[in-house]
Amino acid sequence: MTHDHDHGEGHGHVHETSAGASNRVKALVADLERAGMMTEAELDAVIETFLVHAQPANGARAIARAWLDDGFRARLLADGNAALAEIGIDLTHWSPVTLRVVANEPARHNVIVCTLCSCYPLALLGPSPTWYKSAAYRSRVVRDPRSVLAEFGTTVDADVEIVVWDSTAEVRYLVLPQRPSGTEGAPEAELAALVTRNGMIGTALV
Repeated sequence: MTHDHDHGEGHGHVHETSAGASNRVKALVADLERAGMMTEAELDAVIETFLVHAQPANGARAIARAWLDDGFRARLLADGNAALAEIGIDLTHWSPVTLRVVANEPARHNVIVCTLCSCYPLALLGPSPTWYKSAAYRSRVVRDPRSVLAEFGTTVDADVEIVVWDSTAEVRYLVLPQRPSGTEGAPEAELAALVTRNGMIGTALV
């Protein structure tokens, strides 16, 4: 197993309690209101609008396009942000993040995690599942990914390398699954319907 571990100084992760984070958010909102930039109600509206549009269908559309268009696939793997901008998906919402797309191959299976908190491509996958944020997943998938995948009902052959990609505050990952066999000639919408959130995290096959 290869573990691409990106955490460290300069990656923006800070251990913080939920109460601490909540207090920081409240202080920030208060500062915005005092500056006349935004009220709490306006901020809530912005967040709600973003969450309405943050859904797995966005990632699925990008995956289906990559399956159909070799040029788009190459651009997606080379520069995920630029490729997604081509199809109208913006990842900059709160602050700039870099998206790295990692492709599953016959001899390689990719899985994403955030070992220190829960960094995750929200715009592409929707709100993160509870298990993704759990300490059990975050610690165990790094040490024994094959067993963790088995618990999801995902069996990866022993001769297939499993690569675990560790997200950071600045870098998000998205798994590009292998295109299912028997889908030759299928239109983009039909292909997108086959793509699941867990498939784009790497805990499921597509």
